[in-house]
Amino acid sequence: MNLASYADLAIDLVNTRRPDGDDLRDLDGLRALLAHRPHFGGRIAHRDLDAMRELRAQLRAIFDAAARGHEDDAVERLNAMLIHHPVHPQLARHGGQDWHLHFNDAGSVPDRYAARAAMGLAAKIAAQGPGRLGICRAEGCERVFFDTTANRSRRYCSDRCAGRPSVTAACRPDSPRVTVPARDSGQ
Repeated sequence: MNLASYADLAIDLVNTRRPDGDDLRDLDGLRALLAHRPHFGGRIAHRDLDAMRELRAQLRAIFDAAARGHEDDAVERLNAMLIHHPVHPQLARHGGQDWHLHFNDAGSVPDRYAARAAMGLAAKIAAQGPGRLGICRAEGCERVFFDTTANRSRRYCSDRCAGRPSVTAACRPDSPRVTVPARDSGQ
């Protein structure tokens, strides 16, 4: 089990909220978020939607704290999530594979999602530090990401945002927000 891969759950959930809309505005939005994740199958209700929105806010606060350089605050928030949403691993063998770890599928969808997302972020932070959590610096974009560059230079969530005209203007040498040259792809 690659625990760090579960960090994508946190990123995907946080990025459902944008300045121009909310992908979790209704149960269909939640179903769309979970659609390609069969381990989150089952019935969902409005209370699950509310819980996922709350989880999104908690995860966003972790990214915000890290992006502001408040690493201790980010880690403290994440540790609180890990305590509130403990991971329950179990051994499994299926599909011709040897014994390996899986997360237990007991509990509500939001609880399972929270446990996996928190554990994934914790694994990534333990390996590379909380300074790798980022928020896109492109004007009008607030998507989050995990910086995997060797020199911690990623500033944008995607090549699309890195290449937007508003980013080029923001990449002036006197701009305090951006510390990489305009030609940097941000990836």
